[in-house]
Amino acid sequence: MPELTIPESYRPLVDVMFLVVTGAVAWHGIRSRDAAGEADPVRLLFGSIAALFFVVVLLRDVLGVIGF
Repeated sequence: MPELTIPESYRPLVDVMFLVVTGAVAWHGIRSRDAAGEADPVRLLFGSIAALFFVVVLLRDVLGVIGF
């Protein structure tokens, strides 16, 4: 299987697209409620995971504040 590499010139675009998608998933998962107004634990879990990925990519790849 060939290795997938992203050219450096496209890296900011990929980062922004990733942030938009994970931000939308996090927002939907955390804010979602059922008809009774209760939060679904599974949506909260996946929304929290998406929020964590959003923050890590924002701080590491976009802002360069942290490094691993």
